[in-house]
Amino acid sequence: MATLGEKVQDVFNEPGCDVNQTKGTKERKKGCTKQLTPGAAAGGCAFDGAKIALQPITDVAHLVHGPIACEGNGWDNRGAKSSDSQLYRTGFTTDITELDVVYGGEKRLYKSIREILDKYDPPAVFVYQTCVTALIGDDIEAVCKAATAKFGKPIIPINAPGFVGAKNLGNKLAGEALLDHVIGTEEPEFTTPYDINIIGEYNLAGELWQIKPLLDELGIRILACISGDAKYKEVAYSHRAKAAMMVCSKAMINVARKMEERYDIPFFEGSFYGITDTNESLRQIAALLVQKGAPEELLARTEKLIFREETRAWEAINHYRPRLQGKKVLLITGGVKSWSVVSALQEGGMEIVGTSVKKSTVEDKEKIKELMGEDAHMFDDMRPRDMYAMLKESRADIMLSGGRSQFIALKVKMPWLDINQERHHAYAGYVGMVELVKQIEQALYHPVWAQVRKPAPWEVSPQELSLAELSGETTHMTIEAQAA
Repeated sequence: MATLGEKVQDVFNEPGCDVNQTKGTKERKKGCTKQLTPGAAAGGCAFDGAKIALQPITDVAHLVHGPIACEGNGWDNRGAKSSDSQLYRTGFTTDITELDVVYGGEKRLYKSIREILDKYDPPAVFVYQTCVTALIGDDIEAVCKAATAKFGKPIIPINAPGFVGAKNLGNKLAGEALLDHVIGTEEPEFTTPYDINIIGEYNLAGELWQIKPLLDELGIRILACISGDAKYKEVAYSHRAKAAMMVCSKAMINVARKMEERYDIPFFEGSFYGITDTNESLRQIAALLVQKGAPEELLARTEKLIFREETRAWEAINHYRPRLQGKKVLLITGGVKSWSVVSALQEGGMEIVGTSVKKSTVEDKEKIKELMGEDAHMFDDMRPRDMYAMLKESRADIMLSGGRSQFIALKVKMPWLDINQERHHAYAGYVGMVELVKQIEQALYHPVWAQVRKPAPWEVSPQELSLAELSGETTHMTIEAQAA
């Protein structure tokens, strides 16, 4: 079994990354991760990346071996939905204390595994290493091996303590754990020429369910989604798929690449955000399946479905287009959404004044340039004060971002829409594109903005208030009138 250091170096040496192959040997060993900022673990460390990548496997017990704060930080930080088991929403932790730091926490971990199996009887237990338990030398791989032999159920070690690197590295280490201990360990009841894997899709707000009906109509079966709305056995027999689509911007490219090498499963990187990208993804799925032996009539059926769904979507979008045409959007996100959402917004008639690329790959940035032109305004890490200034100076009409940035928009009294993993609306596929346009239109034209932009009563002089009352205006003056 490879050590953690060897595993990290193997991930850094990823042959599937074109940019990585252009580097020299010395640069390649450094990888593409950034040093972490002390205290900034939320959304940033390798443990967090591993946990969010695997937690959507719904029927597995996810046990965090570390202090309770690590489980509190990583629990349910994505709105991944499940169509069946809800076990993944139960937080399990060994709750390491000071005494465990002194005497070791391996016995506590073993007892925790036994208690979970007795009470919940899951098909598997995933055990996550954290900084504290890694530093005191707890060997979770040895404990998991002993527990597997004793209890007869797979106990999977996820060795990705937070200090080894950033979240993207944690995603890849989680994928390595699946490749080493899960994928290829089960067999499906039957296979078809239309079986595919979707890799890097987490079913946020139920987005997978907006795509699945399209594939079902084409007769294409999602053998396994890694890891949104997945069950342990589905991931275990995913090696029998005929083709694969990688969704999340290289986060699990090591899984897609190694499954291609080991099991001859061709893959491509695509997106289900926006009409154009959804069309292209469906075409590429069909083409790969035909290449692997599916009947060629699948291509014709795919084009027929695309034409019908695209026509319906444009009819719905055109209802909102007059009110959205030319509206300026500031996009604060990253990864695949840094370019896939750009495409979707442009289809709705909007203009992107800037997009963040903090967690985006070089390939992502190239796609942004293709969509927005060579002068595309991309920024690695926009400071809150810069976001505030851009919105205050009216260089944008609305900001799309994650929950942590919403207060900047609200402070400047600007419409804001959640586009990151905490969102409650699904934006994938044709239906999702219409929903995105609808939510932006509602946010822009909500009557609350006209109210909050008016000055408070104590900010209006008595003379101005009297004039307003004489003119029949019982509400406060507008900002524009005050400025004039």
